[in-house]
Amino acid sequence: MAVEVLLIDDDPDLSIMLRTLLRGQDFQIQAVFSGEEGIDACQEAQPDVVILDILMPEMDGWEVCEHIREFSDVPILILSALGSPGSVARALDAGADDYLIKPIHASLLASRLRTLVRRRLLVQEEQVA
Repeated sequence: MAVEVLLIDDDPDLSIMLRTLLRGQDFQIQAVFSGEEGIDACQEAQPDVVILDILMPEMDGWEVCEHIREFSDVPILILSALGSPGSVARALDAGADDYLIKPIHASLLASRLRTLVRRRLLVQEEQVA
């Protein structure tokens, strides 16, 4: 079964690149290009994991992350060019589960995505038991 990934990033080229990098690794990527679209898509599609950029116009990734956390516990992986410790800490404080700095190697990204999804499934199984 494919992992449903919601990509929230204002750069359309990134969605093409991620689809290419993750081709053949059982990921289905839905891309949206603004924070508000991302929040709406997360509510509607209920993805397995979200990849979120920080630097976006109108609503930045920190705000998007906080809004998603108001209604969902979906794993959120920040993928950003910002690599300062303050940026990472702010994202984690906003509710992100992981943080990777662009550019990223495909195998590391795929591994982190699978880890986040696996961790969420374990938590859900524990809640049912």
